[in-house]
Amino acid sequence: MKPEHVLILPGWQNSGPDHWQSRWEAQHGYRRVDQHDWMTPRRGDWIARLEDVILCIDEGSGPVLLVAHSLGCILTAAWAEISRSTARVQGALLVAPGDPERDELRGVLPSWAPIVRQRLPFPSVLVGSRNDPYCAFDKAQSLAQSWGSRFIDLGERGHINAESGLGDWAEGLVWLKTLDRD
Repeated sequence: MKPEHVLILPGWQNSGPDHWQSRWEAQHGYRRVDQHDWMTPRRGDWIARLEDVILCIDEGSGPVLLVAHSLGCILTAAWAEISRSTARVQGALLVAPGDPERDELRGVLPSWAPIVRQRLPFPSVLVGSRNDPYCAFDKAQSLAQSWGSRFIDLGERGHINAESGLGDWAEGLVWLKTLDRD
């Protein structure tokens, strides 16, 4: 996989320097999709930005892999529902999806509910945690089923972020590589 074709999709408020996404970006040269507003994200804006980044990758240079965390997972599903560029994506690693349908998040993330439940048009792996404060375990399993994702139970690892103590998260890289057919 070409490092510049692995797109990091952080969630709401971005991923800090100790987050496994940021560590992968620094160590492997993966490319973060920077959003113009991390604090008050608008679904349409984030979809448009992801589409722009994918379209700027030379189509003949190879496929794209998506590495999404939290709201980035919800973005992936929303983008896939409306994009004409989904054939460019080889697969997606979806980690700890956030749940913008929860009462306490609806007011903060108003444009993100309802969550798109359409099957993804590319292979995906969804990694969930049993004690994620932003998404109930059964909801993560339900999203995996809706999206056609292989589901991985990571046990009790919180929001699978910097506070989860994953470091460079070698296990996650292994799951990403299962999506790489090159």
